[in-house]
Amino acid sequence: MTASTIAPTRAALVAEARQWIGTPYRHQASLKGVGADCLGLVRGLWRALHGPEIEALPAYAPDWAEATGCDTLASAARAHLLEVDPLAARPGDVLLFRWRDGLPAKHAGILATPASFIHAYDGSAVVESPLAPWWRRRLACAFAFPGIVD
Repeated sequence: MTASTIAPTRAALVAEARQWIGTPYRHQASLKGVGADCLGLVRGLWRALHGPEIEALPAYAPDWAEATGCDTLASAARAHLLEVDPLAARPGDVLLFRWRDGLPAKHAGILATPASFIHAYDGSAVVESPLAPWWRRRLACAFAFPGIVD
């Protein structure tokens, strides 16, 4: 789908995210069916909803969060998305996760249902996973895409 064909609804956004399932994990990539990391999935959904990305993405290493200690992913999300209460997140919202308390958010996914989310899994592919207690404990923040409707 392109920005001109995806309806700006939560259902359409989740349907678009599901079309990415099976895309191989590729660090820094963002091309449906070819390769994506967790941020690449979110970037691809942005392009499907809004067209070109707002800003160029700087190169980043797999350990960028540990190396800098900055909450760069959450800061970028706050600049371009609408922050929502993580406990009130709805399908189509972006979820950010911390691996441990005190660390920056380092992983992103799209809430698909109240019990599952879609994300690019290192060493595998874009998958839909249960939002199990392990993930819920690591949920740092949530965001809605601008212009999305129910």
